[in-house]
Amino acid sequence: MSKKQRLFRALLGLGAVFTVALAGSLAGCGGGSGLQVSDTTRTGQGFAWKLPPDFPTPRVPADNPLTEAKVELGRHLFYDKRLSGNGTQACASCHQQHRGFTDGRKTALGSTGEAHPRNTQGLANVVYHPTLTWANPSLLSLEAQLQVPLFGDNPVEMGVNDSNRAEVLNRIRSDPRYKALYAAAYPDAKGPIDWPQITQALASFQRTLISGNSRYDRYLQGRETLNPAELRGLALFFGEKAECFHCHAGFNLNDQVVHVSTRVLDTPFHNTGLYNVGNTGNFPEPNQGLFEFTHNPTDRGKFRAPSLRNVEVTAPYMHDGSIATLEEVLDHYAAGGRLITTGPYAGDGRAHPNKSDLISRIDLNAQEKADIVAFLKTLTDEEFLRNPKFANPFAAP
Repeated sequence: MSKKQRLFRALLGLGAVFTVALAGSLAGCGGGSGLQVSDTTRTGQGFAWKLPPDFPTPRVPADNPLTEAKVELGRHLFYDKRLSGNGTQACASCHQQHRGFTDGRKTALGSTGEAHPRNTQGLANVVYHPTLTWANPSLLSLEAQLQVPLFGDNPVEMGVNDSNRAEVLNRIRSDPRYKALYAAAYPDAKGPIDWPQITQALASFQRTLISGNSRYDRYLQGRETLNPAELRGLALFFGEKAECFHCHAGFNLNDQVVHVSTRVLDTPFHNTGLYNVGNTGNFPEPNQGLFEFTHNPTDRGKFRAPSLRNVEVTAPYMHDGSIATLEEVLDHYAAGGRLITTGPYAGDGRAHPNKSDLISRIDLNAQEKADIVAFLKTLTDEEFLRNPKFANPFAAP
C-alpha cells in the first residue's frame, strides 16, 4: 500500500473518531476483530456477518437477534406488494436495489398516489445509522421506523390501516411460501405470523444491506488504482479546501454512526443553507427539519447528513430532491448556500441564521468540481447494486 493510500486510510478513521468517539480509529480496527482481509466473517450477537475490511460489527437489538431465516423472510416481505393496503406497492417500490435502494424521484410516492414531502433515502449500511429518516431524532431503531411507512397516514405510504390490517395480514398468512419461511424464522412460534414478526423480519433484512466494495474501498485496501482526476478529487474531499469530510467521513462517509463498540454517540443535524424563504429563516412546508420535533427555532432547516455511498445512483439529492445532479450539489456547497431569486421560495439561503459554520463559500474552479464528482463516483458499489441476496425473490431468474 502506498504512502498516499495509508494517509487517506488514516483520514477515513479519524473522521469517524471525531463524530462518534470510537475507542480507536476505525481504519485498521476491523471492529475489534483484528482481521484485515476482504469479506471478513465476524460473529456478532449470534449472526455471522460478512463484513468488508475496517467495517465494525453492527449493533443489533437484543429483542430481535439476526438469523439467516429471519433475513430471508424479511427479503420476501420487502418485495411483496401484498403488504400494502391496496396491494399495489412494496417497500422495494421506493427502495430499488439498482438505485442504491432509492427510487429516482424528487420525493417518494405512496401506494395511494399521495406524494411524500421528502426524498427517499438509500438503505446501504442502514444498520449503522443511529437515527433514521431525514430529521426525526426519536426514531432510533428500524423496528420503530418501519411503523411509519407501514401504518402512517400523513402521508400515506404502504397504506395499512385499521380497515384493511386484517386483510393484508391474511394475504401473507394464506401463502404457503410464507408459512414455510415463518416456520424457519420462528420455529418456537405458537401462532401464525403477525405484525411484530413482520416488522422484525423486515428490519432484519435491511440490517444486512452492507455496501463496502466500491472502487474507493478497494483503493484503500491496495487492490485498485484511481485515475489522476479521482485522486485529485479525493484529496480535495478530505482536505481543508473543500472540507467535505467534516460531514461525510469514516467508513460510512457520514457523521452519524453506531456499532457494537460505540461508547459516546453524536447525532448532529445540519442546515446547509438550502432555503431561507422570504429571508425569514423558514423552509418550505412541511420540511422544517429538526425544528418539527424540537420546536427550537435554531433547529429550523436542520437535516441529517446522508451517507455518500453509491451517491452516483441516488439522484436527485437533498431532503426534498431539489438538486438534480452531483455537479449542482457541488455548485450549491461551493456557493456557501443557495440563492433563490424568484418564486414562492425566493430567499438567500447563504444568509440563513441557522446555517452550519461548515457551509461557507469555497473557491472551486470547474476542474476541481469535476475532480470531486469523479471521486464521488468511485463510491459506487456495483456488487451491492446487483447482489442476488438483496434482490427480488419473486422475480424470474
